[in-house]
Amino acid sequence: MRPETESEMAEAVRGAAGPLVVRGGGTRGLGAPAGEVLETGGLSGVTLYEPGALTLVARAGTPLVEIEALLAAEGQRLAFEVPDMRGLLGRQGHSTIGGVMAANASGPRRVQAGAARDFLLGVRFVDGRGTIVKNGGRVMKNVTGYDLVKLLAGSHGTLGVLSEVSLKVLPAPAAQATLVLDGLSDAEAVTAMARALGSPYDVTGAAHWPGRGTFLRIEGLAAQVAYRAGRLQALLGGRIEEQGPWEQIRDVAPFHGQPGDVWRLSVKPSDAPGLVAKAGAIGVLYDWGGGLVWLLVAPGTDLRARLGAFQGHATLIRGTGQPVFQPEPAPVAALTAGLRAEFDPRGIFNAGLMG
Repeated sequence: MRPETESEMAEAVRGAAGPLVVRGGGTRGLGAPAGEVLETGGLSGVTLYEPGALTLVARAGTPLVEIEALLAAEGQRLAFEVPDMRGLLGRQGHSTIGGVMAANASGPRRVQAGAARDFLLGVRFVDGRGTIVKNGGRVMKNVTGYDLVKLLAGSHGTLGVLSEVSLKVLPAPAAQATLVLDGLSDAEAVTAMARALGSPYDVTGAAHWPGRGTFLRIEGLAAQVAYRAGRLQALLGGRIEEQGPWEQIRDVAPFHGQPGDVWRLSVKPSDAPGLVAKAGAIGVLYDWGGGLVWLLVAPGTDLRARLGAFQGHATLIRGTGQPVFQPEPAPVAALTAGLRAEFDPRGIFNAGLMG
């Protein structure tokens, strides 16, 4: 099904006789939920863009490339640096803004700018009853009652089908520089990234690519970037490059075309090297100062069992045989079940994806 309007979307949900697989561009969906496909691509187009107010409103099926081109023409951008997952997952097509928000897709700049959900001002969506719901607005302080805006971001289409999103956008920086530190062990890299992120030099990216280097990014006006990069170099050493491999880090390029399962760990940075040592991984990539770790492991690896209990969670991004998302503690699972019962009482949206 491919509704062309929000009303048609609501009607399709109300009339659904069984499970629905919610799909935007099909570029970043996880797992393999069963059911009839409900596409959002028919709900496309930017309905409001006010560069002076740093605000954009778009229908959920709007291709991300269209939004990024529109913003770039005005010297603006989505600050949360959306990852392109097609190479990692072997997908085709174009990501949609609804899919981005449903996945809370956030790249290396999250350590400084925040996650995708932090830029989501308002949403319109269709719940499991086929009711059109609106929450939030077009300014940052326009949320009253339940903050459904934050709830929908990262719900992976399990609570409702987004039909429209309102976003805060930011100016694009005039310049950037990357400090590269060579030859650090994983533990040394995490320590260096923590020092950089704790410095006053406003680091907007901190990643460690074993065998390639540790990368620290600074963005802003040209003179400010030159000064801050120089001060950071005086603190940590290394060499300064104008551009770093940030698109490759953002898109987890080291694992493209490589056989094996891909896991995503969200952990306390200081715990990351120890967990990586236990993982027996084929490939490793650290982002967010070590708070995000990408692991390439042998097919069928039960990584959660191998790592044991730890503070954080492991998500299966590519592979089969394990739950996609970390099983929740009983109290949290009860809250989650209550939310799903409220927003999707029939359990028809992406059934089984998140437990």
